[in-house]
Amino acid sequence: MKRLLGTIAVAFVGGMMALGAHSILAKGHQEIYNPGYTPAQFASYTGGAPVVGPDLTVAAQIGVHAVVHINTEYQRKPNYYDNFFDLRDFFGDRQESENIQGSGSGVIVASDGYIITNNHVVDEATSIKVTLENKRTYEAKVIGKDPNTDLALIKIDVVNLPTIPFGNSDQLKLGEWVLAIGNPFNLNSTVTAGIVSAMARDINIINGADGKGVEAFIQTDAVVNKGNSGGALVNQNGELVGINAAIASPTGLYAGYSFAIPVNLVKKVYKDLRESGKVRRGYMGVAFQEIDNQLATDKGLKVTDGVYVGQVFSNSAAEKAGIKPKDVIVAIENNPVSSASQAAEIVATKNPGDKIKISLVRDNKPIELYVVLMEKQSTEIVN
Repeated sequence: MKRLLGTIAVAFVGGMMALGAHSILAKGHQEIYNPGYTPAQFASYTGGAPVVGPDLTVAAQIGVHAVVHINTEYQRKPNYYDNFFDLRDFFGDRQESENIQGSGSGVIVASDGYIITNNHVVDEATSIKVTLENKRTYEAKVIGKDPNTDLALIKIDVVNLPTIPFGNSDQLKLGEWVLAIGNPFNLNSTVTAGIVSAMARDINIINGADGKGVEAFIQTDAVVNKGNSGGALVNQNGELVGINAAIASPTGLYAGYSFAIPVNLVKKVYKDLRESGKVRRGYMGVAFQEIDNQLATDKGLKVTDGVYVGQVFSNSAAEKAGIKPKDVIVAIENNPVSSASQAAEIVATKNPGDKIKISLVRDNKPIELYVVLMEKQSTEIVN
């Protein structure tokens, strides 16, 4: 009996000790997982909103106020052969011309009403109307046009207008975020975003007054459609870095890539057109060729970065400076060049009489020359 009572007593004491230990441990467990404590998370935790890009709201606000909607009217004369058998000729009802409407965009670059747009937006227009972001509409006149860059300067008689500051297109980097602002399909003040996909792109679309124009487009994947032509390409700081001009498309609608004229070229054309109504363009007198594997092999070139001088024109600035066929130009004004379009763009931003530094390789030896640019005028003057 005594043995049984002893066993019960030991069991009782053990049970009490177990309950006490459980109470202490439970209290400790509650302190460790206090509801006010935030446990650490793995770096792959995806419960929050993902960051997909920079904040472009300020740049968009700056841009939309200075981008205008341009509506144009043209007179298209009927084709003689199309109307040769038109019975309306016999009854005197056939119209001598047909009015057609056009639409595009423009960028206010001066508060006193100067607006940059594409030449193809206003070329041959009989009427140009500009609608501001505040919905007010004004008649515009053409100050000057430059078919070789597809740029034009127009003006409205208004002051104290909002403007976009000029940026520097030479400082753009691949992958940098940009905004395209314009009026596609007559949808006013439309903003789309993308990145810089390529620089100095030649897409063989500009036919200048004397042949092929200057093409060194900024390529982006910002959505651009019909009506965006002449609108702004803006960087994250709200600075103008390009004028939207074209798209690559098999359908006529946006299909992935758009192209803008770099602002450094725009600034030169704007200054010339505002001052004199025409562009005075520097001229070297060199036919550039792209260097690929085939050309490098055929010509025995050890330098593949640069542009090959295929021809030097007689009595040109290049000939007078000592540039020769078969030279490889690797830099202009200390700016490395890797394509003919890039070299042409740099020269196109200069004025006649400017002395520019040319770094080249001849017979695999580096040479530096200075070229005093001559004048090549190919701008349509507006009286």
